[in-house]
Amino acid sequence: MSLKGLGQVTEDGVDFRSHLDGSSHFLSPERAVEIQLALGADIIMALDECVEYPSSYETTRRATQLTGRWARRAKDYYERTGIRGSGFGVRGERARGSGFGIRDSENAGSTSSVKRSQEASPRTPKPEPRIPVLFGIVQGGIDRALRRESVEQILDIGFQGYALGGLSVGEPKGETYDVTEYTAELLPWERPRYLMGVGTPSDLVECVAHGIDLFDCVMPTRNARNACVFTSEGRLAIKSARYARDEAPLDPACRCPVCRRYSRAYIRHLFQAGEMLAAVLATQHNLHFYLDTMWNIRQAVLSGDLVSLLRRVRTGSSKVSHT
Repeated sequence: MSLKGLGQVTEDGVDFRSHLDGSSHFLSPERAVEIQLALGADIIMALDECVEYPSSYETTRRATQLTGRWARRAKDYYERTGIRGSGFGVRGERARGSGFGIRDSENAGSTSSVKRSQEASPRTPKPEPRIPVLFGIVQGGIDRALRRESVEQILDIGFQGYALGGLSVGEPKGETYDVTEYTAELLPWERPRYLMGVGTPSDLVECVAHGIDLFDCVMPTRNARNACVFTSEGRLAIKSARYARDEAPLDPACRCPVCRRYSRAYIRHLFQAGEMLAAVLATQHNLHFYLDTMWNIRQAVLSGDLVSLLRRVRTGSSKVSHT
């Protein structure tokens, strides 16, 4: 969708023009994997087609089926590279097993073999390179039948993790949550489930409760560039005149370097003066807030308090505070 107006989708891939200089480029499922490997990605995403909301059933069905065919091509190319990572964050040239954080057992399977290796060389051996894992993407819009069809396609191919795409593209928030819950329940619990393009701090709590493990979103950085910061009491539009002489930190409950050192008034001044440092500091704070939010959610899961946290977020009594 980010290429809308600049690209054309075909069975082979996507032809598109650069938004910078208008030059022509082509991206196929194979080329997408190749580029991500070259970049050293830990998680490689199969190429998919995401349709806007609302879209017709036929448009959504066509994109869903094309995403499945592209996923097969991406997996085939990934396997042709010789990579055989089975888990998340796998190490070793050719790893085996099905869990997370697996190491190559061919050379490091026992304490004695590790000891012999260390004795044979006076230098500490370099860490084995990480093996990138490949995620398939589920599409289908808000249509449950198409979501199920897409899940079946992607599961039949088999990936090390599964992403939910095509959500948070304009549909009502309730639909986002409902489709997320419906789709996550169809995916294997032993594999990571990644919700693409979501979302606010409260979205993270809601969607973890619906079975999601991973997120990505531009919101903390984009909002920061536009002088909007997240705090334990809600969002602050820091350019507001009310903060012109406010010596408090962005969030008194936050322990990030920005809040320990700078005041709201100073950061507002930076934005008013057009200083690049303003966006840098706001971004650092927002990213810290999001990481703390995920830490709090994780602790709630471990302590069995996730339902209580979700209830507090829904009633507004908690904005996913810092620890």
